[in-house]
Amino acid sequence: MSFDKEKILQLCNEWCNNTLMQTLEIEYIDAGEGFLTAKMPVNSRVHQPMGLLHGGATVALAESVGSAASLMFINTEKQEVRGIEISANHLKSKREGTVYCTARIIHQGRSIHLWEIKITDENDKLISLCKLTNMILPRR
Repeated sequence: MSFDKEKILQLCNEWCNNTLMQTLEIEYIDAGEGFLTAKMPVNSRVHQPMGLLHGGATVALAESVGSAASLMFINTEKQEVRGIEISANHLKSKREGTVYCTARIIHQGRSIHLWEIKITDENDKLISLCKLTNMILPRR
């Protein structure tokens, strides 16, 4: 399978329509061999009551990017991706601006993909560190 960065980004962004990713304004912006990056604005739509980036929004961003990243390694006509476990360590708070999320493959098996996902701010400061396990299933 040849790697076509523009096609992957276009497909990921199209798949956001009418989903949680569109609601959170997630936009896929970069891809390469073994990684996928997206960005998300931090504003009142993703705040918790104290005016900070909600941990749940951060985890939704991480799972969205990690799951989409697994699509780069499968035949989407015959297979599909399911996130089966995610963990997150929130290390720094954020009130406004943009966060960037990059998923990097740790293990690429036939049925399991393991991703390390870093969420950073505009200054490359680590906001959250996540780990996502995806199961690869036959398409139904």
